[in-house]
Amino acid sequence: MEIRDKVVLITGASAGIGLATVRRFATAGAKLALAARSADALNHLAKELHSQGIEAVAIPADVSDLRQVERVIEETVRRFGRLDVVINNVGQAVVGKVADLNPDDFRKILDLNVLGPLAAIQAAVPVMRGQGGGLIINISSVVSKMHIAGLGAYAATKAALNMISDTARDELASDQIRVITVYPRSTATDFGKNALGAREQQRQRSSSPTDTPELVAEKILAAALHEPDEQYMD
Repeated sequence: MEIRDKVVLITGASAGIGLATVRRFATAGAKLALAARSADALNHLAKELHSQGIEAVAIPADVSDLRQVERVIEETVRRFGRLDVVINNVGQAVVGKVADLNPDDFRKILDLNVLGPLAAIQAAVPVMRGQGGGLIINISSVVSKMHIAGLGAYAATKAALNMISDTARDELASDQIRVITVYPRSTATDFGKNALGAREQQRQRSSSPTDTPELVAEKILAAALHEPDEQYMD
């Protein structure tokens, strides 16, 4: 898809991979809808983009709340009149071995990592069908393809998102709605520090990042431009 002048919704837009993706798509000429929980950070980012001549709207929301997800889609369409790309980027990890995992923590990340993107897809599909197509990009993780002690719950949520992506890709093809899964590796963000669960394990896992957020954002843009089914970092 050619990105210039397309309307792109990015969740988790205020920091990390989401923020880098906002800036990369802005450079490519997109019109941007920015969703995250931090209203102050989003409004500051929207003002920064406006000063650069980029159309952007800040929509503070908790995307683990399905009604708020629907509102984000509605606000985006109300502001821009259409919705071309949804990037389901927001996510959170939980650290803990399966035998010791806190079920409440697991439920929290299921709501955010799986049900949130699902709600965004379900709200976006009618809009995209009505305009003749669109693009959904779900940000997964390479850990969904691995067995790493302490990360089983997080990997399980991303594996669930993978299956939703794979199935939706087939189901929506006839509507010209393409679904892409992106697989970041360990990245230099505060993602590990913000994980639920064992703090010592979080510090250990966040100490050796592999990629920059800007590299991941570049790969997300490449996925939007070239539309592979899956996009890896190498």
